Amino acid sequence: MNGFDPTFLLLIGFFVLIYFLMIRPQNKAKKAHEEMVQGIEVGDEVVSSGGLLGRVTKISDQFFEINLGDNTRVKMQKGSVSNVLPKGTINSI
Repeated sequence: MNGFDPTFLLLIGFFVLIYFLMIRPQNKAKKAHEEMVQGIEVGDEVVSSGGLLGRVTKISDQFFEINLGDNTRVKMQKGSVSNVLPKGTINSI
């Protein structure tokens, strides 16, 4: 009862390992995605998480209006944008 329990040290080490292997990378990826979405401007070409490619035509608080081509426009939640494409990508496909 008067000694230090090594099991406690092992438990702390386990939580530190979980933090550095799971939680921290997840938070970094989330922050990078949020920065990418905040940097999107009208005219940028984006890909949705569902695979739709389009050009941003309007930006509101929670949504982007995306032109998919031939006057087909959809509203997409900002969080569903998975990637911003280099300009001219849609025309080259």
